[in-house]
Amino acid sequence: MRIRTARLAAPAFAGLLATVTACGDSSSASDTSGEQLKIVATTTQVADFARNIGGDRVQVTQILKPNVDPHDYEPSPADVQAIAQADVVVESGVHLEKWLDQTISSSGFHGTLVDSSKGVAVRQGNGTDEEAAGDPHIWHNPKNAEIMSRNIAAALDAKDATDKSTFDANLTAYTGKLDQLDTWITQRIDTLPAAQRKLVTNHDAFGYYVDRYHLTFVGSIIPSFDTSAELSGKQLSTLVAKIKETGVKAIFSESSLPPKTAEAIGKEAGVKVEAGENSLYGDTLGPAGSAGATYLDMERHNTTTIVDALKD
Repeated sequence: MRIRTARLAAPAFAGLLATVTACGDSSSASDTSGEQLKIVATTTQVADFARNIGGDRVQVTQILKPNVDPHDYEPSPADVQAIAQADVVVESGVHLEKWLDQTISSSGFHGTLVDSSKGVAVRQGNGTDEEAAGDPHIWHNPKNAEIMSRNIAAALDAKDATDKSTFDANLTAYTGKLDQLDTWITQRIDTLPAAQRKLVTNHDAFGYYVDRYHLTFVGSIIPSFDTSAELSGKQLSTLVAKIKETGVKAIFSESSLPPKTAEAIGKEAGVKVEAGENSLYGDTLGPAGSAGATYLDMERHNTTTIVDALKD
């Protein structure tokens, strides 16, 4: 696990954020005895992991809201203030949060920065700028979620030794749930004939899921890990041809992306589109009460949606 100390405030944004950093003095962050650890988690997924590991011994501030695309997020002054006051900042990693380093530098934060992706075997990209670091959607393999949770637990143990037994017990319990999830997904996917395990999605966010559960990835509407990548008419025409050629049964829209293009391609290719409540949760969890409100809920919903749509 990579745990590193963040840089002190940089000149960038200094005038705009002077009052924010002034009220965000974290000089007592290392003195956490008897107090909840203040954790800032960047994405909905790592915030959920942090809550499960930290329990009532932590206070988690989640920067990204449900169904908000993380690729092009622009931090607010409130985000900077939360980071300035945090004991621990948890990032998903693999360059998903391109905005984070500058935000941390501007905040004056000097706590612990945890890259939860440390130790994960990262799928490689195609060499373009947005894919240079590899595929950032690591959480779609529950075994990677276990690694991410262990990284978070180790950071909390180091920051608050008095609650180590609590964090470790919570990690053990949550890891058990992730193991059960992995077994359940395997069993559900195995009900599909191998020839029907073909996936077309909004963007290339499910590579780790495809690899773990032996699906065939036919293509994505946005042929990139990054939702901000530009599309071409030729790419869309090629995808329609592949859908027809391979006998794909469904196209899966995603909760954080508009379904309009997916629906147009589905109509042209003559296949159904899973959208609305049947959208997959790709880059983000859903809001409280939704089918993707937690990481465990998200992966169960995605699997049920995929299996039901690809059945005869």
